Amino acid sequence: MDTKALKETIVKNVYHIDANKHVALHKHDKHDEIFYCIAGSGYGVLEDKDIALHVGQAFIVPAGVMHSLKTEGDLYVASFLVPKIKLKTKS
Repeated sequence: MDTKALKETIVKNVYHIDANKHVALHKHDKHDEIFYCIAGSGYGVLEDKDIALHVGQAFIVPAGVMHSLKTEGDLYVASFLVPKIKLKTKS
């Protein structure tokens, strides 16, 4: 596996979600997404449930799953989009 190339394909962001911001449900077909709460609190949203998110906790969304974020106050998260990879097996 070319770890250098993999490292270059990981997308990193920091988001501030406040009570007035609406993040629509969406998905990433080719990437898993990891949200890490760095300040505040809120919820990781899936189609069928909300998952509480507090400082130091992560919300992990597999590729292809509809998701969003919401809060009643302020939520700051670091986000990482990690590409799905398939390891080649030796035959």
